[in-house]
Amino acid sequence: MPVSSDVEAERDADAGQDADAEESPIDAGDGLPINELFYSLQGEGRLAGTPSVFVRTSGCNLRCWFCDSYHTSWEPTHAWESLEDIVAAVEEYEEADHVVLTGGEPLVHDAAVDLIERLDAAGYHVTVETNGTIHRDAPIDLASVSPKLSNSTPTAERDPAGEGEWAERHDDRRIDMDALTALVEDYDTQLKFVVADDEDLPEILDLLDRLRAAAAVPVPDEDVLLMPEGATRERLAETRERVADLALEHGFRYTPRLHVDLWNDAPET
Repeated sequence: MPVSSDVEAERDADAGQDADAEESPIDAGDGLPINELFYSLQGEGRLAGTPSVFVRTSGCNLRCWFCDSYHTSWEPTHAWESLEDIVAAVEEYEEADHVVLTGGEPLVHDAAVDLIERLDAAGYHVTVETNGTIHRDAPIDLASVSPKLSNSTPTAERDPAGEGEWAERHDDRRIDMDALTALVEDYDTQLKFVVADDEDLPEILDLLDRLRAAAAVPVPDEDVLLMPEGATRERLAETRERVADLALEHGFRYTPRLHVDLWNDAPET
């Protein structure tokens, strides 16, 4: 099973602070709102299976209805941790030289750049998992960009908060072509699309056409990953076979969700 850092023991004391990062950027000084910090296997993308330390920030500018990190977006919880303490917690896991900065949306925080720079200086490979709506200038080794399709919009029927107030705001923000283009141009990038069924493919193909027309660098099919929607083993059993078939049909990569296969929907995986 994944292993948690001692950072966890202090989290509850500060969990009531505001982590509802609705706008960007956010400047919280020399620190970040940390929801989880743990050691596990990377479950998704081209580095799936790699032992990694995950630093999960709280706060997001979007509200995907199927978010598998509910407590970083819809109901954000966290402890404010200094960058020094975060790096020290990462260094406790001597087995790993990969760090995954994830969220929520980590790039919504100004201090994320400072953390990435410190991790880079310490010799870590840093993957940043982002929704692609914010570009930052930082030493990112792999930008794991997951553009949000219309299937992510929290309609009244799918809103986990039961309020329906986020649908329009989310839909307006979920694609930022300028930020997405800059990320692709500046970093080694994988484009990871959450796919539920065949109806999602026309939207993916259209977005790729637009991105390829805008970007000054190639966007090869091998950098496009289709990932089945599902945060539980039961849901993945319903989506993964068809998504794998779609990857074969279109020449894209298929990415598993190893952490779900191994540990279902357990926290800190």
